[in-house]
Amino acid sequence: MILNIILRLIAVILLVMAVVHFMIPMGAGIVNIGNIAGVAVPVLLIFLIVFFELFKKMASRMWERTAGRIFLVSAGAVTVVCAVGAVVLSIAMLKAMNDKPDGKPVTLVVLGCQINGETPSRMLKRRLDTAYEYLAENENIKVIVSGGQGSDEVTSEADVMQKYLVNRGIPENRIYMEDKSTSTEENLEFSKAIIEKEGLCRDIAIVTDGFHQLRADIFAKKQELRAYNLPSETEEWLLPTYWIREWFGIIHCLVFD
Repeated sequence: MILNIILRLIAVILLVMAVVHFMIPMGAGIVNIGNIAGVAVPVLLIFLIVFFELFKKMASRMWERTAGRIFLVSAGAVTVVCAVGAVVLSIAMLKAMNDKPDGKPVTLVVLGCQINGETPSRMLKRRLDTAYEYLAENENIKVIVSGGQGSDEVTSEADVMQKYLVNRGIPENRIYMEDKSTSTEENLEFSKAIIEKEGLCRDIAIVTDGFHQLRADIFAKKQELRAYNLPSETEEWLLPTYWIREWFGIIHCLVFD
């Protein structure tokens, strides 16, 4: 009886977490592998909890057969590997977020994201505000704003970013525009070309959301750039979705890029 109560309480908690952290962003039009996985895993766990006795009987019957034992052991191994991998990636992401320049000579590279017409989105605005604060405190630092024009955008992200910083008081001669990139990898590749062409400092500080810092750092290393990180804050209600999505992005980056 007590075990059933505990299991059902866990099921309720999982359901609330799935709704609050992953379904609400879906309702706001944000649908990606992060919240899809974030909904699928709790739903699966809830199913196992609600039908716990049935699951035990099925597992017992499967264990009696060689094929069934292989399946159960394989499923368990995959589950453990995924759980350990998620923890390892999260620790690495947190470590990257805290690798800050701390006054060292660097070139800032601000990574673009969605714009609304000729206005930065809330996520991009936080990145630009983070960059502005560092630039205002370090007047000898130059910055590259990096982001091309998407198919649904009226101008390049770099153009919007440059205007935003200028309007906040950063001189144009401190800002370099990289307006051709369409991915994080191209952000760093094309920014490196500007650094070499303009003779800017090769050590860079990447300005992007904290969850994104590790993957950006990986691409910077591939360009043989020493990258520090200046993370901007992510809205709390969106962080779980983007954090989980980033696990898949990092794995793809390490395996395929």
